[in-house]
Amino acid sequence: MDEAGQPGTASALTGMGKAPPAFLVDPAGAAKLGYRPPPLDPLDLADSAAHALFQTRPQHSARSALKPSPALVAGPGLFCLGVGLAAPTLFQSLILALLLAGVTAALVWRIVAALWDVRPAPAPPLADARLPPISVLVALHDEARVIPDLVTCLEALDYPAEQLQILFAIEADDHSTLVAARAAVHPDRIDILAIPPIGPRTKPKALNYALKFATGSLIAVYDAEDAPHPSQLKAAAARLAADGRLGCVQAPLSWYNGPDNWLTRQFQLEYAVQFAAVLPLLARFNMPLPLGGTSNVFRRDALVACGAWDPFNVTEDADLGFRMARYGWRAGMIGPGTQEEAPITLTAWQAQRSRWLKGHLVSWLVQMRDPAGLARTAGPGALASLQLTLGWNVISALLHGPSLVWALATTLAGLAGAPGGPGLGLAVLPAGYLTGMLSAALAARRTGTQLRWLDILTMPAYWAMQTVAIARALRELGARRYWWSKTSHGVSATRREAPEWNSPPP
Repeated sequence: MDEAGQPGTASALTGMGKAPPAFLVDPAGAAKLGYRPPPLDPLDLADSAAHALFQTRPQHSARSALKPSPALVAGPGLFCLGVGLAAPTLFQSLILALLLAGVTAALVWRIVAALWDVRPAPAPPLADARLPPISVLVALHDEARVIPDLVTCLEALDYPAEQLQILFAIEADDHSTLVAARAAVHPDRIDILAIPPIGPRTKPKALNYALKFATGSLIAVYDAEDAPHPSQLKAAAARLAADGRLGCVQAPLSWYNGPDNWLTRQFQLEYAVQFAAVLPLLARFNMPLPLGGTSNVFRRDALVACGAWDPFNVTEDADLGFRMARYGWRAGMIGPGTQEEAPITLTAWQAQRSRWLKGHLVSWLVQMRDPAGLARTAGPGALASLQLTLGWNVISALLHGPSLVWALATTLAGLAGAPGGPGLGLAVLPAGYLTGMLSAALAARRTGTQLRWLDILTMPAYWAMQTVAIARALRELGARRYWWSKTSHGVSATRREAPEWNSPPP
């Protein structure tokens, strides 16, 4: 058994031999719904989907040992050891200064992103006759309850039917989802793929499997709970046609159940900053984007050239954004967005956030195996983007809780004015909170998000919750690195629709 609790590749292939009928056609009868048998044995396809990246480019796979570049560790490590032994007080001051410099840089970046609206204008639209074929991939697991709404939203996409292929990728033993898909889809519009149980049961493995059946020159990815703007695919096709350097475009994400409670409203503010401020500014400077995992539209040749998704990374989206940059491709933003369902309970939020943080740390470690290569191919801005996004997400989660405790202890001990460190540290903490709250308020206004000042003022409490999530992520990193903590969908009282919302900017 592997770390994901699945049979290893060799045992799965030798123990099962030829694929039984359940792997060729799902037991719910998907063959009647337009399922197209692959040209190869499904077990071979699933094995490739799970292991091809590791076998061909192990340096880009999270399955390999997670170690940053030895040169990156050895030099600074020896320097810190020497200074720490020779001058402990100086070493403490240097570490604090570096930490404060990094935090300040991240805060300045975010406030600039919030103040400077660089969201792109829409590209010139393409006539229907010029629209390229596009394949929409949707990986589904334990999603029976949301499939009817998903089908409604996907069928509302404004794209010529003859140029649009939709593929549902479902594990072969996920019977409830297969049955729901069979009942909801039309055989002429959506194909169902039953995935043999090989390798980790992760979304990226399912996407890799579906990619083998995709016929489009563009590849779009959606999640089960998505409600994309009907014009999104046309906007993506136009943007990619207008700029041959783009390998992918990202649509802005938001939450259709954002007003549900305090937790979902915090999530809404967080996404406003990410998708209306941070990512557009990165794209404006041609810096890699940590992709959002859904509402991405790729050039197929760019996706294949960089090895597609890493099945052993639970934030395959963020990882792929930086890997594409290594292969010379840029990412951009489009206007029409997608609404999703935010977790409505603290338990669900913690499970999802710990997976994200675990994946961001893994993605950072994978990219830092060869930081010079990233800078050489994509420019020094790529390294800056990596630190300001994935690196900052992990560091800030680690710091939020302890920094509050440290500030309180320092104040009570009367050390706030101690030379060289604690006083400055205590000044940076409220400055950081004020910067974060101001960024959220500006981004919320930019996106038309309803602003409640109580939500803004209580954001530090939300940020402190990240420390609990990162603790769980670090615990899972050793024993359950590939474990995908599933988020349940369809639990909000707010219903998803296929709305005309978030129109492209003029």
